Amino acid sequence: MLQHFKVQPMFAGGQLPGWTFSFYISSARCTGDYMPDGTIRWTSAPPADEEEVKRMIHELMTFHVYE
Repeated sequence: MLQHFKVQPMFAGGQLPGWTFSFYISSARCTGDYMPDGTIRWTSAPPADEEEVKRMIHELMTFHVYE
């Protein structure tokens, strides 16, 4: 389960091209960039269960950014 999920636009004004995010999972901090096409670029070491975490990030981005 992701804890303390935070997302913010990469650039002032909230315009594309993407967002930065951070969260904790199993006491490890993870960070990355969420691109407009849904691609995730990790700026930290990816979590062990990367595919499951990506699914959770996509769901959270839908809730926080696109609604």
